[in-house]
Amino acid sequence: MTKVIGVIGGSGLYEMEGLKGVKEVKVRTPFGSPSDAYITGILDGTKMVFLPRHGRGHRILPSEINFRANIFGMKLLGVEWIISVSAVGSMKEGIEPGHIVIPNQLFDRTMFRPNTFFGKGIAVHISIADPVCPTINDLLLSSAREAGATVHKGGTYLCIEGPQFSTRGESKIYRQWGVDVIGMTNIPEAKLAREAEICYGTIAMVTDYDVWHEKEEDVAIESVLEILKRDVSLAMETIRRTVKKIETNRTCECATALKNAIITDRKKIPARLRKSLKPLIGKYLT
Repeated sequence: MTKVIGVIGGSGLYEMEGLKGVKEVKVRTPFGSPSDAYITGILDGTKMVFLPRHGRGHRILPSEINFRANIFGMKLLGVEWIISVSAVGSMKEGIEPGHIVIPNQLFDRTMFRPNTFFGKGIAVHISIADPVCPTINDLLLSSAREAGATVHKGGTYLCIEGPQFSTRGESKIYRQWGVDVIGMTNIPEAKLAREAEICYGTIAMVTDYDVWHEKEEDVAIESVLEILKRDVSLAMETIRRTVKKIETNRTCECATALKNAIITDRKKIPARLRKSLKPLIGKYLT
């Protein structure tokens, strides 16, 4: 079996360097169009699928991202692992701008985003207690260290709706909750990846201290972009090293997340859903 690894690039990462045999692939999904054409190619002998989360030119706000189409498209292209790259703010003194965090938990504060492939005739309830893949997280952690990054193991990524940054009051309350970093894009991305039985992990690039820090300047887009330029090279090297370490055969729970999650009587699932969702549920309907 050939492994296929997807990379979803966030702010600062709009293309994959070093790909050979590059092709653009446009995918149609039951949920509409993805953020952009997928870029496929080979990196050190491994097939890669890259998607700029905000579209090329960064033209899509976090709330406007068609997360369902993005993940469904990855599934159609045979992706079984997704490495997400995201810019985040730090909510803790020891996590400094320029550091990298490999979060193992997510906290959902979004409000307007469809967060499931299912419904309208099929009820599915997956476990999301551990929302990122522990296997890929361990690989990202070791690879980031090898790449020379100052990296933090684990932590909670708080996902807000955006597109505005936090108010000072919100930022201080989030700090009291004990979260580690704050961003706008990993939800519902991680939830949908689990529903698609794709392993998912995040390289969270810290760009600022949000607005809670009394001695640091409040988050400003100019400083964010400056730090991103430095972080992106570390993220790229982390990805290169991780790709080489990923094993073809998956033994984690991500690979069978839907096995016992489809609650609806198979005979009651509408034919149109059987057809449109076949890439996700087909193997469980035979």
